[in-house]
Amino acid sequence: MSANSSAIVITKVTKIYKMGALEVAALRGVSFAIERGEYVAIMGPSGSGKSTLMNLIGCLDRPTSGEYVLDGTSVGSLDDNALAAIRLRKLGFVFQGFNLLARTNAIKNVALPLFYAGISQRERERRAERMLSEVGLGDRGNHKPNELSGGQQQRVAIARALVNDPAVLLADEPTGNLDSTTSAEIMELFRQLNAVGRTIIMVTHDPETARNAKRVIRLRDGLIVSDEVTEPLRA
Repeated sequence: MSANSSAIVITKVTKIYKMGALEVAALRGVSFAIERGEYVAIMGPSGSGKSTLMNLIGCLDRPTSGEYVLDGTSVGSLDDNALAAIRLRKLGFVFQGFNLLARTNAIKNVALPLFYAGISQRERERRAERMLSEVGLGDRGNHKPNELSGGQQQRVAIARALVNDPAVLLADEPTGNLDSTTSAEIMELFRQLNAVGRTIIMVTHDPETARNAKRVIRLRDGLIVSDEVTEPLRA
């Protein structure tokens, strides 16, 4: 697997948490690469290390040892400011709870990462409107979250995650707060995004949700126990 074609390369990564005199190894030498354009699900029971791994991939934490290369940049030794900058440029986040600003309309919610990137207001709004159209909400830009359904709120969150054109879209239990019909719609949107080349990494506990991905990495006790290419569900 060529480093040039990889969005993410994780090499012998460990994460040890110290609790007083006790040390807990959440990850114990994990290695894998994810190519640009892949759609990968990360699964594992509670305590398997999947949330820790997601935090490391999302540059929200650092490994204790090993190397993490994101879109060609080794991020393990970056200081907090550089880590925040690469997180803003290279990563888009989608959460189970949507994490939208309640008093702010959809356009401004989507444009928020562009504000932190120093983009002008006119350009922020233009890009946000375009991204809302891409996720099927072109006519909902002036609606606040409480005026949108759960599925529409998650679409706004996905648009916000993509507005900076990140190298990787990270989704943490993206259908956890949605009913089965709406979950299927969000998974179809993910398939469409992947079909045009978006790299997607999704953490989920749900085997049915994971079946939408093209590859499934399973963790247990801080180790990878399987890494399989799968036949994704069809719409």
